[in-house]
Amino acid sequence: MNNLKLAVEVVRAHNLMPRDGQGSSNPFVELHFDGQKFRTTVKEKDLDPFWNETFYFNVSNSNDLHNLSLEAYVYSSNRTNNSRSSLGKVRITGVSFVPYSDAVVFNYPLEKGSIFSRAKGELGMKVYITDSSLLNNSVPPPDISSSSYSSLHSVNEELLSQKVEDIVSELPAKQRKKGSRHTFYNIPKSNNQQQPPPPVHTNSEMRFEPQAPQVVRTYSGLSSQPADFTLKETSPFLGGGQVVGGRVIRSDKQQSVYDLVEPMQFLFVRVVKACDLPNMDLTGSLNPYVEVRLGNYKGVTGHYEKNQNPEWNTVFTFSKDRMQSSILEVVVKDKNLVKDDFVGFIRFDLHDIPTRVPPDSPLAPEWYRLEDEKGEKTKGELMVAVWIGTQADEAFPDAWHSDAASPVDISGPSTHGRAKVYHSPRLWYVRVNVIEAQDLVVFEKNHFPNVQVKAQIGNQILKTKAVQSQTMNALWNEEFMFVAAEPFDDHLIISVEDRVGPNKDEVLGRTFIPLSTVDRRADDRMIHSHWFNLQEPNSTEIEEPKRDKFSSRINLRICLDGGYHVLDESTHYSSDLRPTAKQLWKPPIGILDLGILNADALTPMKIRTGRGTSDTYCVAKYGQKWVRTRTIIDSLNPKYNEQYTWEVFDPATVITIGVFDNAQMGDKDSNGNRDMKIGKVRIRISTLETDRVYTHSYPLLVLHPSGIKKMGELHLAIRFSCTSIVNMMSLYSRPLLPKMHYVRPLSVLQLDILRQQAVSIAAARLSRAEPPLRKEVIEYMTDANSHLWSMRRSKANFFRLMSVFNGLFAMGRWLKEVSAWKNPITTVLVQVLYVMLICFPELILPTIFLYMFLIGLWNYRYRPRYPPHMNTKLSFADAVHPDELDEEFDTFPTSRGSELVRMRYDRLRSVAGRIQMVVGDIASQGERVQALLSWRDPRATVIFMAFCIMIAIVLYAVPFQLLIILAGLYAMRHPKFRHKLPPPPVNFFRRLPAKTDSML
Repeated sequence: MNNLKLAVEVVRAHNLMPRDGQGSSNPFVELHFDGQKFRTTVKEKDLDPFWNETFYFNVSNSNDLHNLSLEAYVYSSNRTNNSRSSLGKVRITGVSFVPYSDAVVFNYPLEKGSIFSRAKGELGMKVYITDSSLLNNSVPPPDISSSSYSSLHSVNEELLSQKVEDIVSELPAKQRKKGSRHTFYNIPKSNNQQQPPPPVHTNSEMRFEPQAPQVVRTYSGLSSQPADFTLKETSPFLGGGQVVGGRVIRSDKQQSVYDLVEPMQFLFVRVVKACDLPNMDLTGSLNPYVEVRLGNYKGVTGHYEKNQNPEWNTVFTFSKDRMQSSILEVVVKDKNLVKDDFVGFIRFDLHDIPTRVPPDSPLAPEWYRLEDEKGEKTKGELMVAVWIGTQADEAFPDAWHSDAASPVDISGPSTHGRAKVYHSPRLWYVRVNVIEAQDLVVFEKNHFPNVQVKAQIGNQILKTKAVQSQTMNALWNEEFMFVAAEPFDDHLIISVEDRVGPNKDEVLGRTFIPLSTVDRRADDRMIHSHWFNLQEPNSTEIEEPKRDKFSSRINLRICLDGGYHVLDESTHYSSDLRPTAKQLWKPPIGILDLGILNADALTPMKIRTGRGTSDTYCVAKYGQKWVRTRTIIDSLNPKYNEQYTWEVFDPATVITIGVFDNAQMGDKDSNGNRDMKIGKVRIRISTLETDRVYTHSYPLLVLHPSGIKKMGELHLAIRFSCTSIVNMMSLYSRPLLPKMHYVRPLSVLQLDILRQQAVSIAAARLSRAEPPLRKEVIEYMTDANSHLWSMRRSKANFFRLMSVFNGLFAMGRWLKEVSAWKNPITTVLVQVLYVMLICFPELILPTIFLYMFLIGLWNYRYRPRYPPHMNTKLSFADAVHPDELDEEFDTFPTSRGSELVRMRYDRLRSVAGRIQMVVGDIASQGERVQALLSWRDPRATVIFMAFCIMIAIVLYAVPFQLLIILAGLYAMRHPKFRHKLPPPPVNFFRRLPAKTDSML
């Protein structure tokens, strides 16, 4: 039985249209959902009514919930003639429905009810999904976790119905864990075996044999780019067939979902459990564990203390390329302090092992009788399943891999080498407005305190200015912004301090405010302030307020702003632009598939057994989803062949892929167990053609104090598939960031500080995962230090700016040549054209736009066929001075020179860093102008070309003088007709790509 309900709280309306002929209206709201209808009460003579009424709709088909929509019609009742007139309507799609924990009151702007009607004002509603089994109880609405609810937005519709049914059936009666984290896994089909669910991939057979990629073509980006640093296009044989020129040539009728990686064969060994094992010690105890041997490779399970019927349920994989024996041995041993005893073993001939082809059901494990060292049957049985499969097998992600451990006596692979999918914590901006404090109590009588307020969340501390108080009351009215992550572990701590000396503050009182109790908002509605009693200065936790006890108090206005996007990356290459509040999210416009194939010719990062080697893994970040491949041990040419998928919500985003050396695999090196960076690749989604497979080998370039160095090459396959071309095209006219960034914008300095805090919080959370995603990896992937001063980047930005104006300089030189009659024929033709344009000025703009359209059409032949990549000349890394590199890699604050030099040096770097960012932004604007007709973003070029031809036709048809008049009137229009959001042309321009993606 389906127990899902859609709850709608109709809270209020604001600034409605008067309809009764007396400057007012009698409004009520009528709700329509899934064939059901409710209506509120009528509010007489009220243009700003309050209802606070809640309605519950039945969800007839949970499988189709994301295709349904809620419609709220606002009418004005006319009782004299028993009629009603429309005041507007609101339509909310099913993808905006959120669980109760994420729901906030949101003011929806009213749209026209019909073509000839008028509408204005807003309707405040709170819409969320709940469970009907708890509606009659006294408990609050159930908090459907984010991980459970996230499937309602999943692209895989086949799992949607099963997911919703699992939510309802597993929903507790009264309690619910809050703040559960996002996952990127399917729902397991069976609960018989307690294992993590497999990644969201439908498996199918891959029959192609792996072949070496063939280099087809190289791209340097600039003619002066060194050949060793160029991008190489390849034609590998992947799971879907051979890729040639971005198109897949299929030679197999059956298509694999893992079609962007080379199929690799593995030997899978699942050790389930044992029974009736013999006693090995004199005391009659047994500490069993299993050892799986294949040649020089050995995998070991954990051991159990005094257990003759243990259960391991562990899977081992051995790469077929590294198999050194045709016999597989599964040995049961007894764990002892001195020497482990042999219990029994099973042998398998690899020629007799079956091959499993997904989507076949998993191979059923069987019981095998143990044999002793002489090959005779002995006491005890072991349940084992052995088969040959590929990385498409659902057991692959959670298995122990032989290529993640060195041969010769592996005592169990480290968890630091396993592949994992991570989810960034959900970040919120916390707005704290410190208004005033009253009835302060000081320790010394007849002392007028110099009062300030310190606000703290975790390691984020902000202070107000000090105010001299002679009445024991103080007024500040200052506002702070913090970053907090769900689940909210830290409290907001407000301390009122008396500054008694230059570096001495005495705490007059403090209060602790749990962030989980703070109001949330998704727009700019006003949040009411509250008075908080101050506790004793030595208080360390929340205390219950006591009645009839005098205490100081402070007035605060606190809210969690969900209408912003919390920036944790550089704005030039952000991977996600959605606001924090889920109800503001739009449906995805496409799917991004990434295949991490292999790396070649990597630079050795450590010394092992007398030779240089590396233990490498890849990390990819897009949006809130981080992925990490398994670690390939002791290889300078590792093969990963792992494929991952993301939902794309905005094409003006960038995916980042980095390669790192794993220092957590047991080696004691001098790096302090820091994972060393090998290089990274950035790819902007808008530069990819739809449904084309890009297979390229990217050079891994890293800047060292000694200069630029190539650390190897990374072979990737990437594809962007669009689900709705209309929605994607419409995004080019929408604001790049959420509405709150324009309604209540934050300063550049605030955004920079908040970004550093967001990176620190994300690094702290992800470093606690298993295996951890370390802090140095997070900082390198997000470019946490890109705001610091660099003479090299400043020069690069300056030359980027100069290259933008090269066209104007060339035009000036050409006009100078024309004026000098260097080519008489050209000069005569230009003079004739000039006379014609002067006589017919209405031809000037149509000619220019038509000329730009023709340039775009001509440049289509020379459009880029490859994604952007790092460019050493553009980054000014090939001619940088060693002293400038020493300055760039210097610590902040500097470690060179005396105290005076340090102070001046830091101040110079800070100011120059701001100038550097401004110069880079100016260069980006110019590069976006060049990108209009360069086909760097093919969709943007098509839109602009269509705009040019349309403008040309309009300008041909409409008198030029009339257009000048209309343009002047539009520029001087009344403020009532202006909007705070930027116009569509500005939004379109800001989405155009720049060369920042190719900057080191």
